[in-house]
Amino acid sequence: MSGSYDGVILGAGHNSLVLQAYLGRAGFKTICLERREKPGGGLETIEHPAGSGRLHNTHSFFHRALNQLPWYQDLELQRFGAEYLEPEYNVALIDQHHEVLGWWTDFEKTCASFARFSEHDAQVLRRYRDEFRPIVQQILLPESRRPPLPPEQRQQELAATPAGRRLLEVSRLSPLEFVLQEFEHPTIQAGLLFFNGLREVDLRLPGFGHHIPALLASDGMAQMCVGGAERLSDALVRAVEESGGEVRCGARPRRILVEAGRAVGVETHDGDVVHAKQFVVSGLNPQQTFLELIDDQHLPSEWRDKATAFQYNLLAPLFALNLSLREPPRYTAAESDPTVEQAFMVILGLNHVDQFQEIIRCHEAGKIPPPVMWGACPTQFDPTHAPQGGHTAFMWEKLPHRLQGDPQHWNAAARQHGRDMLELWRRFAPNLNDAVEDSFVRSPLETEQTFWNMREGDLLVGAFAGGQVGYNRPFAGAGHYRGHIESLYLCGSCCHPGGNITGLPGYNAAQVMLADAGVAHPFMP
Repeated sequence: MSGSYDGVILGAGHNSLVLQAYLGRAGFKTICLERREKPGGGLETIEHPAGSGRLHNTHSFFHRALNQLPWYQDLELQRFGAEYLEPEYNVALIDQHHEVLGWWTDFEKTCASFARFSEHDAQVLRRYRDEFRPIVQQILLPESRRPPLPPEQRQQELAATPAGRRLLEVSRLSPLEFVLQEFEHPTIQAGLLFFNGLREVDLRLPGFGHHIPALLASDGMAQMCVGGAERLSDALVRAVEESGGEVRCGARPRRILVEAGRAVGVETHDGDVVHAKQFVVSGLNPQQTFLELIDDQHLPSEWRDKATAFQYNLLAPLFALNLSLREPPRYTAAESDPTVEQAFMVILGLNHVDQFQEIIRCHEAGKIPPPVMWGACPTQFDPTHAPQGGHTAFMWEKLPHRLQGDPQHWNAAARQHGRDMLELWRRFAPNLNDAVEDSFVRSPLETEQTFWNMREGDLLVGAFAGGQVGYNRPFAGAGHYRGHIESLYLCGSCCHPGGNITGLPGYNAAQVMLADAGVAHPFMP
């Protein structure tokens, strides 16, 4: 593998692959080094049991409006096999009384569902959708798809327009404050907060109040990749290879080579040296990039301190229960709402907004909170996930990484917690008493052990607290996709706009790198 390239990219997560495909199309010869035996990071689809033909997406499944993202179109990923479905009945929250709050691709159906709980809240939903649509389309979407502005400049530019001033006003609230201020029904409040950030951010943090109305005004809904999440990874690798790039798996980086203040290559643990004539890019987390892969003499103390202090999401670690079934879940709620059988994402255990405080307290204490879980039965929408007549389904839950203070406790607790989740699921879908053929679980500890950069089980690779947003993500001084060393760049989920399967950190890093190289490219905004 020793050799010379224009650039070396570390980590073959989806952001790295997006960036690499753009660089190849711009004429750069690159290689991506991945320590695992397959690329794609969390875009993992496995067959379980082996030989059964039943596919399970263990870490990534719901991809929000992915086929509307610019890189999906630019890189022609549908041509390479990444095809997306967006079910019309997108999300159903089933409460303890088997009443259903639904989100549809048809906005009027969503309003009607809200109105069954609260006519007041349905009107608030409509008002904020109308008010925030131009804010989403003219400000928030463009901001996510380009390198971030310095905070002072962003504040100044937003304050110069009515839409920008309104965005700043709402942003000063926390998501919890916004929901409690504007909506009245506790189930609707809980559903909006869950959709916004129970899975990601501390809902008590000011500065994120705009997330809720932005969600209400967005046209993008939950989608799935036909054949499993791994098909997106496969398509990205094909796009990279068609552009002349290489992806090498089983290659664990040992250090980033620095000469005369420039990043000039990578040495692997096997002793291979890959030279980079123009750049080295890291798709890894800040501790890996700056503390583990760069020798001390090349790292200023200020950068060392900031990388050390980088924080991970308290609420991000994922626990997964995966089922192989004879038939899909049949929810009792269908007796009063037959359309719930068509729902794509199903949320269970969430009944009241007050549950969030208990969930946060449990995470802080390392305890398992009262269960709130969400999932899907992929085979209802994509029969390729199982042989004819068979089904797969899953439920996810956010649980503490350090269970009772130590992540190793998951080794003894995981299987029992999976049984507890299945017991709750059966209360809503009694047919699961007889329909389950096989099951397995994945704990937050296994996430950290499987994916090198998801420290503390954080699928989003970095909290949005402590100022780790926008121009200061991952931290102040590194928020423009550039490292402290010449020709060193960053492109992972630790960068703006953050985690989840968006590809936007890689897309934005490509803009920065091509601009630095003086290369014009049609995709650049």
